[in-house]
Amino acid sequence: MKAMIFAAGLGTRLKPLTDSMPKALVPLGGKSLLEWQVEKLREVGFTDIVVNVHHFPDMIIHAIQEHEGWGCNIQVSDERDCLLETGGGLRKASVLLPGDEAVLVCNVDILSNIDLRALTDSYLRTGVSQLVVSERETQRYLCFDGENRLCGWTNIATGEQKGRDGRHLAFSGMQILSPEVLKHLSEVKEDKFSLIPFYLGIMGSVELQAYVPHDYKMMDVGKIDQIKQAEQFAAMLAKR
Repeated sequence: MKAMIFAAGLGTRLKPLTDSMPKALVPLGGKSLLEWQVEKLREVGFTDIVVNVHHFPDMIIHAIQEHEGWGCNIQVSDERDCLLETGGGLRKASVLLPGDEAVLVCNVDILSNIDLRALTDSYLRTGVSQLVVSERETQRYLCFDGENRLCGWTNIATGEQKGRDGRHLAFSGMQILSPEVLKHLSEVKEDKFSLIPFYLGIMGSVELQAYVPHDYKMMDVGKIDQIKQAEQFAAMLAKR
């Protein structure tokens, strides 16, 4: 199983840091966000990783080469000409991913204490795509039925609903996708599209399951005023 890290975002909420560097290279406790993600993946055996790039792409490529992939074989999916969002980015990167294997996909700017071995074991046991979710409070939720299968989406602030209602769980920016799901990517006509609407479009024919990690703690490093808090969170993770 390979892994992919979404690292192509503009990081606008991290300005002014991202005026001169990509979000993936924002430093936390002496390591970049990208290095934190790669090391976590490497610790559980993910050594073949794809990273997509758009904002300051050459800086990310240079960092990967300078650090020899932090002990991993890292391939780059280059989106410098057009930022393709999560769905389009994964589809473009699919040429670098085995067509007959699942892929673990995560966001570069989300730190967590997730046990990746338990997550991959859940996929290997079921063969069903795993969407990492939690019970944290937010405005937008994925909805899951009584068998933990994705059945809809809702925005509780606006009342917008897609699909059916169910147990409300917040998406955490990580997933393991089966070859069946990856095959459906090629059927999308748009170049740029996000994964969540894509999941909602295929959930009637492909099972996507909620994965709720035990004792889950996560942090979205999305705002400049969160950097100090993120450094403390990263230090906590390093001690585990």
